[in-house]
Amino acid sequence: MACLTDLVNLNLSDTTEKFIAEYIWIGGSGMDLRSKARTLPGPVTDPSKLPKWNYDGSSTGQAPGEDSEVILYPQAIFKDPFRRGNNILVMCDCYTPAGEPIPTNKRYSAAKIFSSPEVAAEEPWYGIEQEYTLLQKDTNWPLGWPIGGFPGPQGPYYCGIGAEKSFGRDTVDAHYKACLYAGINISGINGEVMPGQWEFQVGPSVGISSGDQVWVARYVLERITEIAGVVVTFDPKPIPGGWNGAGAHTNYSTESMRKEGGYEVIKAAIEKLKLRHKEHIAAYGEGNERRLTGRHETADINTFSWGVANRGASVRVGRETEQNGKGYFEDRRPASNMDPYVVTSMIAETTIVWKP
Repeated sequence: MACLTDLVNLNLSDTTEKFIAEYIWIGGSGMDLRSKARTLPGPVTDPSKLPKWNYDGSSTGQAPGEDSEVILYPQAIFKDPFRRGNNILVMCDCYTPAGEPIPTNKRYSAAKIFSSPEVAAEEPWYGIEQEYTLLQKDTNWPLGWPIGGFPGPQGPYYCGIGAEKSFGRDTVDAHYKACLYAGINISGINGEVMPGQWEFQVGPSVGISSGDQVWVARYVLERITEIAGVVVTFDPKPIPGGWNGAGAHTNYSTESMRKEGGYEVIKAAIEKLKLRHKEHIAAYGEGNERRLTGRHETADINTFSWGVANRGASVRVGRETEQNGKGYFEDRRPASNMDPYVVTSMIAETTIVWKP
């Protein structure tokens, strides 16, 4: 008699060309990922060849009950690390039946920016450092922390090892390998400063694909924590007081920045970011004011600053970039719950298109 695990792990490709496509989209809050699955007749590698699909937008806060149909447009395909075989994950964005992007569809606006000739010519690269916190399921208290109490002060936990310093490594490693299996360009992981907090990095990715990959990496993480019986939060300051918050530091470069003389282009771009500081902060995540206090490796939310190798600045330029006279910089302001479509496209629009 087959057990449940055997049935879950059945390899469909042994008996049928049919496969399962898990359609993923972003719900009405802007952070609630949703998904549902459908059977399709044979392997597909081009998202434009996948059928559009609909869902009940009144149940996700994206449409009224009397006109609730929202249409999913497939945009990017990834291998499914849960069902494996020929099965796929499909990142979608959302439209009305008339073909108009719904208000919460941030990908549509980002794609327009990235497809503009001026931006496309600069081939913007991104590396996003996604921090997150693992919580105990029944208490919503960080993993490894005594219930109702606190661990020892920060210091030994960052990139730490050992049962008293590292909490949730099995979940984190499972996520790392699952992302690589899926085809996400995940470039690393590490334990963070606050115990129970971790980070994964996605990139380098070009243009709109950066947002697609970060969202699918978040989806995979949520699915794995579901299996592990822990909760993941992207709150930028899950524990108030003297504990580090969680960000999504965004590393960025353009073709001009990567060439000889690129350091001058970087400095000009940073000056443009300074002039639009308030606009960027407003779009960089909810609750970010609780994190950007000027303490715990952050800059104050109200003041723009930049520096070489300065992790307390709004924007950090690496020592290697300064020495080479070209390279990239890191925008340290985005919160862990930022929308990567919004942040990546806004940085490109400000630094490439916008004329002060």
